[in-house]
Amino acid sequence: MATTERDYYELLGVSRGASDAEIKRAFRTLAREVHPDVSDAPDAEQRFKEIVEAYEVLSDPERRATYDRFGHAGLRTGGFEPVFDFGSLSDVFAAFFGEDLLGGPGGRVRSRRGSDVQVVAAIELEDAFSGLTVTVPLEVALPCEACGSTGAEAGTSARRCPTCAGLGVVRSASQNIFGQFVQQRTCPDCSGLGEVLEHPCRECRGDGRVLTETQLEVDIPPGIHDGQQIRVRGGGHAGFRSPERGNAFVVVRVRPDPRFARDGDDLHTTVRVTMTDAALGTVVNAPAIPEDVEVEVPAGTQPGSVVVLKGHGMPALRGSRRGSLHVVFDVVVPTHLTAEQRSAVESLERLLGPEAYAPAKDDEGFFRRLKNALR
Repeated sequence: MATTERDYYELLGVSRGASDAEIKRAFRTLAREVHPDVSDAPDAEQRFKEIVEAYEVLSDPERRATYDRFGHAGLRTGGFEPVFDFGSLSDVFAAFFGEDLLGGPGGRVRSRRGSDVQVVAAIELEDAFSGLTVTVPLEVALPCEACGSTGAEAGTSARRCPTCAGLGVVRSASQNIFGQFVQQRTCPDCSGLGEVLEHPCRECRGDGRVLTETQLEVDIPPGIHDGQQIRVRGGGHAGFRSPERGNAFVVVRVRPDPRFARDGDDLHTTVRVTMTDAALGTVVNAPAIPEDVEVEVPAGTQPGSVVVLKGHGMPALRGSRRGSLHVVFDVVVPTHLTAEQRSAVESLERLLGPEAYAPAKDDEGFFRRLKNALR
């Protein structure tokens, strides 16, 4: 207990019939004046402790009632010890910064933004190439139009919660060998709002929001990758008795395309080439987006050879650059030969000789081509 036993009402400069709001206003004003970091007075620290002690008592309905009946002696008998509890400290912060430490009376959270929601949008690889706008179904809690998110029936209002006296929290004190412990928890009757409804809205049953099936429209940019998320601000659930909505997160799933393997912004594809075309050289069509492209097959092309076409891959998610298209040549060998065809191949083999199979100077070799293709 503080050494002084000055009247608490006198310390705060309020009358005994002062309301909770008047007591809080007086405390905040005095806190700004006598706080040791602000005041140069030699007794500033002691005075600050005294007004905090006075506010601890007068802001608590039960302690105030005890003090009004029995004075300081009654508080001591009840085991009261002045502590800088969380409720009074939040009002000290409010005195300097204009709002409570946690945003509301008694440490309540003022902002009641709704929770976020997540949905999935499945698209094709070609859609990821060009970008598009998709509409996805969504079940979300929207602000109740009947009560304007207040939760109260039209023409009615809320009243101060009798359990917590409008503070939004209930406190309990316990005494042990280490001193007094003050516990503070959210009021179970008003869920921390400090007020209860006389007549809850029939549409939302006092929740201030209604679960609704709706459609969410989202723009998917070109170059999006599988598994990336797009945030839609304000697309989530409305808060409890609050029109402030959370965000919606759209997870984009890009369906596999059997023609391609994607590696970042690069695409990899395979083109089948007969052994004669690979030996003689030709031009083939390779799959690409948005349309196929012609690719030259050089004479003497080996199985697993790769041609890289720059600028024919996927667009970058940021910027105007495009990835590359890697075309792997799959040289196919005949598996079903007639006797005549077999004889012709044997004759060709005798004509070619070992020199025809000598590797070109720039040939990387089969295993290097295989490693490059896998990479």
